[in-house]
Amino acid sequence: METLSTDSPPAADLPSPDDRPDADIVIFDGQCRLCTAQIRALVWWDGQDRLAYLSLHDPRVAERYPDLEHEALMEQMVIVDHHGRRHWGPQAVRYLSRRLRRLWWLAPVLYFPGSMFLWRPLYRWIARNRYRFNKADPCDEGTCRLHR
Repeated sequence: METLSTDSPPAADLPSPDDRPDADIVIFDGQCRLCTAQIRALVWWDGQDRLAYLSLHDPRVAERYPDLEHEALMEQMVIVDHHGRRHWGPQAVRYLSRRLRRLWWLAPVLYFPGSMFLWRPLYRWIARNRYRFNKADPCDEGTCRLHR
């Protein structure tokens, strides 16, 4: 996905499940500048408005999905599709490649047999180090502390 500036506005102005009640819901780390920048790119890739977004820090996540543990959400983004199924981390990216027309070109790479053996550790490494990628930027309210 395309990378945008890490000076992205807060996640609060993204389309929410209230704005798009029939959409799949992307739950991501809204305090991570890298994550928020990638989600802003995803908004463009979603040309048909099929997605809504919630920061994992938003109280609505715990209200709507009490079974989703905060620690698991800190490790990977999750998409809750319109049928209630959960797609985690690299499987979420794989799901998006088929769900969003503009991402069709990613599907062959993500669905290549055995490719998840590469994508899973790569995704985990990026997720684990995501706050380090913004180390040069000042952090508001200490949100760039490493999550361990």
